Amino acid sequence: MRRIPIGSVTTYGEIARSLGRPRNARLVGQVMRITPSELNLPCHRVVASSGELTGGWFFGHPAVMKGLLLDEGVPFRGEYVVDLRRCFWSPLDDVAPADEMNDFDLITGAEPDLPEI
Repeated sequence: MRRIPIGSVTTYGEIARSLGRPRNARLVGQVMRITPSELNLPCHRVVASSGELTGGWFFGHPAVMKGLLLDEGVPFRGEYVVDLRRCFWSPLDDVAPADEMNDFDLITGAEPDLPEI
């Protein structure tokens, strides 16, 4: 969740997919609910697949979550529904590029092919 950029949102399902558990969107929400607030995670940037602010009650009322998102420039298409077409971010799109080393070499004990410096 820390990687979700300011002004963007993602969905519970997208987080679940990025963790290799595509059918566990509800579990993501449950984990978020019990995560200590001291971690200061941007939970307000996670919404339902429809764009609805389903986590809004965690903040006391969806209006609080909406206010946080509006302050970050997140566009809305309904009272408590963000415009996912304009602000959706996927953790799958933010994966670091693969390194040049063949990880199989690490397992077999072979000397890795490193580029000349």
